[in-house]
Amino acid sequence: MPLAQAASFTASVDRMQLNAGESVQLILESDDTTQFLTPDLSPLKPFFELLSSRQVNRLSTATGVERPVTQWLLTLLPKQTGFVIIPPLSLGDLQSTPINLYIKDVTEQNIGQLEPVYIDTQLDRDWVYIQAQVILTLRIYHAIPLFSDGNLTPLLLDNARVEQLDKPRTFERHINGVRHGVIEVSYAIFPQQSGLINIPPQTFSATLAGHDPHSLTPFTAQPGQRIEVKSARIPLQVKDIPNDYPTDAVWLPAQDISLTQSWTPSLDTPINIGTAVTRLLKLQAQGLPSSLLPDITPPASPDYKAYLDQPVFSHQDTELGLTSRREQRQAFVFQTPGQQSLAAIKLPWWNTITDQLEYAELAEQKLHLQTAMFNQVSPALMPSHSQPAAPLALIQQLIFWQTLSALLALLSLAGFILWWRARHQPAVIAASSSGPTPRSLQDDLKRACLSNDANNTRLALDAWARQYPETLADMAARDSTLSAALDALNSALYSENYSDWQGQALWQAIGNLSFNPQAQSSDDEQLPPLYPP
Repeated sequence: MPLAQAASFTASVDRMQLNAGESVQLILESDDTTQFLTPDLSPLKPFFELLSSRQVNRLSTATGVERPVTQWLLTLLPKQTGFVIIPPLSLGDLQSTPINLYIKDVTEQNIGQLEPVYIDTQLDRDWVYIQAQVILTLRIYHAIPLFSDGNLTPLLLDNARVEQLDKPRTFERHINGVRHGVIEVSYAIFPQQSGLINIPPQTFSATLAGHDPHSLTPFTAQPGQRIEVKSARIPLQVKDIPNDYPTDAVWLPAQDISLTQSWTPSLDTPINIGTAVTRLLKLQAQGLPSSLLPDITPPASPDYKAYLDQPVFSHQDTELGLTSRREQRQAFVFQTPGQQSLAAIKLPWWNTITDQLEYAELAEQKLHLQTAMFNQVSPALMPSHSQPAAPLALIQQLIFWQTLSALLALLSLAGFILWWRARHQPAVIAASSSGPTPRSLQDDLKRACLSNDANNTRLALDAWARQYPETLADMAARDSTLSAALDALNSALYSENYSDWQGQALWQAIGNLSFNPQAQSSDDEQLPPLYPP
């Protein structure tokens, strides 16, 4: 039987910043369907005028489980400017959390107030750098009712990239005592060339739903008639890259840029050589498309090999424009024990708010590499220099190590005797061994390569190489083709997606080795030695 969850009562708004005279929608939601209660709205009266309210019952799947909820949709008009708090509201014993709003005091507009439908167009700045973000906001004001078939022509610029920010928002605004419905659409514009560009006018069209004959805004159109209005043409000055910006760096104009990293496994403990350690780099920019975020490649070094995974891009629309992210995993394999380091990262970018050069930095990263040790003595068995060990404990440790040494000596002697006997056995007996033969090892390697299985190829390759006096590193050092094939295999293994790896090149490189292991293993299996040792 599932556990019963406590009832909740939450409050949210469609936006947290608005101009004086504009309305805001407050959404109250409760999942307590056992009681037929309504919220107490009396705390709102000193700060807001309630324009409209309606109740909606629906099913919510926000928690992954379908459950009934009740919503109260309230349209509020603030009575003052500045910072205003929506106080906590009560629903029986439940209470919502307060919400902070900022109402900007603006001067009443004189243009277009007598028009029943008009478009107000604003840019968030007078000029902008090339490839930097400027936000264009269009507000369509209508003092007459319109059907929901309104259409706004798309914003097209030949010399700029345009991104619409989220969906259009609707609210109300009182201008000189007349209530206007407002449709707000925002765009993020990224100019691609310097100089003066003109933002063309956009056309809004809709069908008239009716007209109040007592309205102060005279209008001769009849209900059902199609109306059409245009926005103003706006010039925008685009500046080139500042001279202070480094000439060898990628141009990054943004409101804010952050660079962070995380490691797997953690670097708090030493890392064994030959073990891959992965760094996740996260680059986030406010006011910049993700396609402009640069690639951060670690410098080449003889101390390690780096394998880079494909980056992952994402973006999010906010009130400040476009927020972009770039994430990339980098795997490092170190071959030398001791103290190693990765160079510091210093990424220049231009702050469009303060209009100055800044840097996103990561300090030099220290790593401690060690050789894998399997016979380390536990610190608990080592005598302490600060306190003398008891004689009985020392005797017990001495007996333990003497017994262990004697056991290892007996095992070594038994192994030597078995080796000596096997050394003098006839050569034909070795052919009947049930262990893997050079031919079977080679067949396993071929089968794994041609089936493009990176994991099994790595295991088969290690087993195949153990039958030769040379190591894989020695073979790769004298054969560039084999070295490149091994690097491709390692890159696939350390990447999250290695399904595209092809093993044909590795198998061909092994077959072309100068000592021709294929022929050698084939001959060894066909005939026993002429003069057995």
